[in-house]
Amino acid sequence: MTWLEEGWRHVWLPYAQMQTAPLPLPAVRTEGSRIYLQDGRVLVDGIASWWTAVHGYNHPHIRQAVAAQLEAMPHVMFGGLGHEPAYKLATRLAALMPGSLNRVFYTDSGSVAVEVAIKMAVQARLNQGERGRTRILAFMGGYHGDTLGTMAICDPEEGMHALFAGLLPEQPVIALPRDEASIAAFELFLEQHAKELAAIIVEPLVQGAGGMVFHPPEVLRRLRAAADHYGLVLIFDEIFTGFGRTGTMFAFEQAGVVPDIVTLSKALTGGTCPLAVTIATDELFAAFLSGSPATALMHGPTFMANPLGCAAANAGLDLFESEPRLAQAAAISGQLARELEPCRELPGVRDVRVLGAVGVVELEAIENPAALRMRLVEQGVWIRPFRNILYLTPALTISAEELSVLTGAMFKVLSGA
Repeated sequence: MTWLEEGWRHVWLPYAQMQTAPLPLPAVRTEGSRIYLQDGRVLVDGIASWWTAVHGYNHPHIRQAVAAQLEAMPHVMFGGLGHEPAYKLATRLAALMPGSLNRVFYTDSGSVAVEVAIKMAVQARLNQGERGRTRILAFMGGYHGDTLGTMAICDPEEGMHALFAGLLPEQPVIALPRDEASIAAFELFLEQHAKELAAIIVEPLVQGAGGMVFHPPEVLRRLRAAADHYGLVLIFDEIFTGFGRTGTMFAFEQAGVVPDIVTLSKALTGGTCPLAVTIATDELFAAFLSGSPATALMHGPTFMANPLGCAAANAGLDLFESEPRLAQAAAISGQLARELEPCRELPGVRDVRVLGAVGVVELEAIENPAALRMRLVEQGVWIRPFRNILYLTPALTISAEELSVLTGAMFKVLSGA
């Protein structure tokens, strides 16, 4: 019995019906944009391990930084102790942010980073003596994580968490204000309910796990204006969109507005190890300053600011400074637009869209995602369809030839050739 077959009796997979789920593919090595399987097959990775490996797998600079940190200090608690990788990273992240986004709170996953953002927004109100402003306005098609607090601000109809509707705190979820009708509905909702709200949260430009749905920068400007008018905290969840994925370092840059809180994870460490941050403005941070311990932000994950993760993130930022990641994203964008466009004429294809290094083929339906995934594997690519879309979010370092393998496989499989 192999390690896979023996372990299969004990492992519980994500988003999988374990009674019918097939054995996963045994991966033994990664390099660049390629995944090496135990049986000798090599797959070109089209989704960068859930959008994390932005610099490709096993980039030597990141690997060396993590190895050096492992030698010196793999971990130390962040309560009462400090270490250079975390303090250096916080300084660098603050320098990348516009306005007064200067305060960096560390966690170990994107979901928890959003949980912390919610707590910051709500407790800031409480610390200032305001009661009753505890709700978070979110949007249809949005996805912000799988923990209880974040599930409550995901799309309740289209998301993955409808089963828990009675358990979750009630949060308002409405249509993004992107056309005349939805703008009017958004404005009416705020007129009637703004006094109940602490914050507005959105994924800038692309609602990722909600179906790779795009919206223009004007939407973010509209949200910023509304938050200012009603005195609400504006949270931009850049866990998917951050670090070059939409063509700019952060998606919100394309709107020319500054949020009050930004959440980052996934590509933060280049897909090397878990790390997330919640970055808040100086003004929001000031609401937690007083002589009373009761006004402190009471949150502290055990592996908060893990030195290995911080070392990887610092090395990743080095690469954004020394290698042409945004130019690579622009080249990927152009190639995706050219090579995915022929899919538009295929039967069952509803839409083809590209933004930065995100390419999407939306279908009328995908009856059997697992079977479609395996047909793509037979073409030598790793692409994981979900809902009714096939999408590509490759490493920004992928070669043009490898990207063509991905787009060609999608066209071939969808055309039935």
